[in-house]
This record gives sequence, C-alpha cells and structure tokens, in this order.
Amino acid sequence: MVHESRLDEISGIRIGQAEDREGGTGCTVLIAENGMAAGLDIRGGGPASRESGLLDPLASAKAVHAVVLAGGSAFGLGAADGVMRYLKEKGIGFDVGPDLKVPLVCQSDLFDLTVAAPDVYPDAAMGYQACINSECGINGNYRDGNYGAGCGATVGKFAGMDFCMKSGIGSFAVQAGDLKVAAIVAVNALGDIYDWKTGEKIAGLLAEDKKAFRRTEDLMYANTEVIENKFTGNTTLGIIITNAGFDKSSLCKIAGMAHDGYARSIRPVHTTADGDSIYAVSAGSISADQDLVGTLAAEVMSEAVIRAVKNAERAYGYPAAQDLAASSES
Repeated sequence: MVHESRLDEISGIRIGQAEDREGGTGCTVLIAENGMAAGLDIRGGGPASRESGLLDPLASAKAVHAVVLAGGSAFGLGAADGVMRYLKEKGIGFDVGPDLKVPLVCQSDLFDLTVAAPDVYPDAAMGYQACINSECGINGNYRDGNYGAGCGATVGKFAGMDFCMKSGIGSFAVQAGDLKVAAIVAVNALGDIYDWKTGEKIAGLLAEDKKAFRRTEDLMYANTEVIENKFTGNTTLGIIITNAGFDKSSLCKIAGMAHDGYARSIRPVHTTADGDSIYAVSAGSISADQDLVGTLAAEVMSEAVIRAVKNAERAYGYPAAQDLAASSES
C-alpha cells in the first residue's frame, strides 16, 4: 500500500535553501555527507548546468556529495563554488590523496533574470548560506513556495512576462513498506500547469484581463511562423530522492521515467526554450524494483508540481494560483 509520507523521513540527506527576495532569485542545495548515487535526464533544449558529465553512466564517479538547483541561468552556476567551500570545510568529498578530498557537486539553473533584478543571481555566498541552512532542524530549512530555487519561478510565458504567473518550488513524498520516494521541483515553465488527476488548469498563461486563463497551445497553433527567441525565462528543475539502492545507470532511467510527471502536468513541455532536467538520487540501500520506483517517481513529481504552484505567493507583480482562486470565489 502506497501512502503519503514526508520529505524529511528520508535519512542521509539534508536540504538547505537561500534566496534574495528583492533580487527575485535563490538556490536549493541537497547534501549527502556520505555521498549519494545520482543520475540525470535532461529533456529541455536550453539547460544551464555544471558537472552534469559526472552523471553519465560511463563516467567513473559512483557518487556525488551535493546537487544544487538555482536561479540566475548560467550566471548562477557560481553558487556551487560556495557549496564546494562548505563541503571542503567539513572534510566531505572524494578521497584523492593524503588529507585531500574533492567534493563532487552538480548544479542546474533556471532562467529568472527577467523577474526582478537582472544583475542579481545566486553566487558562492548564497550557495554557502544554503548549506548552513541545511543544518537547521531535522532536515534543513526546506519550504514549498517562493523559496530557494523557486524564489523567482514563473509559468505561462509564451505571450511574454506581462501575462505569466508566479510559481515556486514544491515537494511530495510517498512510502510503500520500507520504500520511500520523494520529489522536489522548481517549476519555471514556458507552458501551462495542470492538475494531473483532474485535468484542471491551475496556473499558466493569463487572458488579456488577467482574470482567467488562455491556453498556450492555442496561441502556438495560431501562428506557424518561426519564433527565433522564446527564451523569456524558463526551465523546470526536479530531483527524485529514494532510499532504494540503485546505481547511476538505474537512476538515469528513473529520472527519465520521472519526466512523465512533467508531461502530465506541464503543457507544452521540453521545448527548445526550456532546460527541463530531473536528477534522481539514492540515499539508502533498500531493495526495490526499478520500474516501481520510476512509476512512483513520475507520480510524486506531478504532485510536487501542484504544490509548487499552489504554495506560491504573488510577487514582483505576478499573480499566483491562490489569487485567481480567491477572485473566482468572490
């Protein structure tokens, strides 16, 4: 029997977040002091990433020590420098010689430069602070909504930023027996967001009066001309976390199956203007069927997308899903 669980019930991993509210950007850091096997599947055409080659099944690294999700596009990749410094100070890393360890840190960034301040993005100081924040409480300071990598997240941008909505970061976890599977996702899509179970649109491209929705696909179908630059601020970034024991190759497959969660919830998805990426990490040794975990990964990812949207709050002049829900009830 599968039942809802909590993100902090998966041991061996800490999560920290830091953000610049005024600048409209932030980062979310996943840390495994003892290392974690990890895989990655990138489906979008415009990713901004660091050390993604480590997660190729042919690469020799069997584990990494941190995964960073951040805003700032390519400018924000410097956040990993702060994570590296934190891990080095803690003596965490891959042993390469006497008293010398090299932390292995992977990072993916979303584009939020047009949300608030284009010259503000995650840097080494913010990455380091997120690591410090991971020490808070049982499992860091993680929260859904306008936090961490979700601080500057928006959705529904095909008609430009004037008609998009505020999104955020979200999470969801389930447990089946001893097996635990969870998802974290920063939803920053070009497309619209749907409740995967009901088909109801819950966020996305706004109508001209900004009181209702338009369907992004309808606008796309209305004009067959080539649009040279749709890069107005996209990319959905996710992480699947499980306590099942898998190697890098299996985790790459699980990450690929988790993209079905994106496809159920985001339309259109995986466009050339998105850098849609999903990591899958193993933080335990529970024996589990790979296809079962991949199927659960897609489900928790879809649920996490919903929570990213529903926990977002109006910011930077962009309305959130809760604002439209409130106006429809009044």
